[in-house]
Amino acid sequence: MATVLSGTSGALYYKPAGTSVTTLAASAFPASGGDITVGTYLGFQVNDPVTLAYPAGATTTNAIAAGDYYVLTYSESTGVMTLSSTVGGSEETATAAPSGFGSDTASITYTAAEVVGQVREWSFEITRSEIDVTTIGQTVSGTAPFRAYIPGFADGSGSATVYTTDDDTLLSSRLIQDVIQREQNGATMKLYIDRIISSGSVNDTTSRSIEVPVILTSASLSVNPDDGQSVEIAFRPSSAPSFDFSKS
Repeated sequence: MATVLSGTSGALYYKPAGTSVTTLAASAFPASGGDITVGTYLGFQVNDPVTLAYPAGATTTNAIAAGDYYVLTYSESTGVMTLSSTVGGSEETATAAPSGFGSDTASITYTAAEVVGQVREWSFEITRSEIDVTTIGQTVSGTAPFRAYIPGFADGSGSATVYTTDDDTLLSSRLIQDVIQREQNGATMKLYIDRIISSGSVNDTTSRSIEVPVILTSASLSVNPDDGQSVEIAFRPSSAPSFDFSKS
């Protein structure tokens, strides 16, 4: 007999808006020093975990190596970022620029979705439109003819209710603020239906989840004397979600 899951099995993980740049040409990287020009008015913040990846065949000798880093500095107005291998550590520098990109580009993206611990609940609905393909001139019978349909485009919508706290460094606060983030590339919800923890980390092999790139569309605040202050965040898929309902 199958086990019915409770809401306590679920969780919401999030990649912040504006933290995915996938069009970095070789000229974005320094020939000397550590300044990488990623673009202005993105959503990166100091200490964000990010992954730098170069296209296949690129020459990166003496350049900043591909791999996982933390944002050391980021200027919205200039679009310049520096990286460190540890939180608040030394700046990664280069003595040569990468080359050999051809028509491909490098990327710097938020490494992995992280848990939003102040979420009270989340919901996600998927719908399909229908296309009417009814034909006239059907054979007359004793019952009314039925219309015929084929499935059309899929769509979806979702929401998450987040408690507000006095700590503006939490990912829940960032989720609220990201509703008005100009650039939302990278915003991703990972909605766990059944989150399995193994050795202190999520085991995605045995957990069940829906991962969906999103646009954040609204934030509705609620303040009253009887409940904790909360914000309802609405979102829609920006591309197709992926489903992992397997336990293995």
